[in-house]
Amino acid sequence: MAGFSAVVIVLALTRCVFPSIALDKNAEDMLAVTDSVTTVDDVTTVDDVKTVDNAKTVTDNVVAVADNNKVSSRFFNPDGTVRKNRIWSVPNYREAFPDNNDVQLEAANRWGVKSVENRAEAEHRKKELVYIGASPYYHIDDRMTRSIPYLVPRAAVLLNDMGRAFYDSLQMKGVPLHRFIVSSVLRTKEDVRKLRNYNGNATENSCHLYGTTVDICYNRYQTVSDPDEAPRRAVRNDSLKWILTEVINDMRNNGRCYVKYEVKQGCFHLTVR
Repeated sequence: MAGFSAVVIVLALTRCVFPSIALDKNAEDMLAVTDSVTTVDDVTTVDDVKTVDNAKTVTDNVVAVADNNKVSSRFFNPDGTVRKNRIWSVPNYREAFPDNNDVQLEAANRWGVKSVENRAEAEHRKKELVYIGASPYYHIDDRMTRSIPYLVPRAAVLLNDMGRAFYDSLQMKGVPLHRFIVSSVLRTKEDVRKLRNYNGNATENSCHLYGTTVDICYNRYQTVSDPDEAPRRAVRNDSLKWILTEVINDMRNNGRCYVKYEVKQGCFHLTVR
């Protein structure tokens, strides 16, 4: 027993003094390769270094492609700044917005309320209508005397979406914020009779009777500004009109409304679909 213990002690001391004795041939080869290569994190083999190099090349290519794609982005320039998009408008107002009263009247009868006789009756119909007199996205004309700011919910949502889209479009084109002006909304039969006395475009069976229709000015806008800051820079009404026509055209093309370009009245006549 004493002899066996002595052998064990001698072998242990030998391993401590010469550790390479305990390694097999494969382990020795691995140590040789590791010592001969500049390692990554002290544990990388030659193949690992090649893999890292290849991965870096692929990553660089992806970044390059991403950088190239920034050039065609609608929202940002290659340097990350907000891109100012061009104003396109539409080629021709009358061709883009040709929907006459008969087309709009069909939609008004489908989505609207029963026509209102007078203002007194309108006060009792508010369960069917939505008040639109206060919105951050558009302005109800201060001159509006022949209609009241009520719409059916479907039309109210359309108008709100249009106002938000107008804001977005102004922002993307680098134009100071403005609100478009709504000049006519729900008319009673009494309003229509009075209006026809001096407005030849006001038909007796008007779409405005059903709470589905609005008139939006294209030659007047309200500037959005902080009263405590300097006045915003002036923007031509024509520029704002071109941007507004893009928004309205998108809404019409998406099947959300019918639109008539009114020359004499200076407005877009819209009915929800």
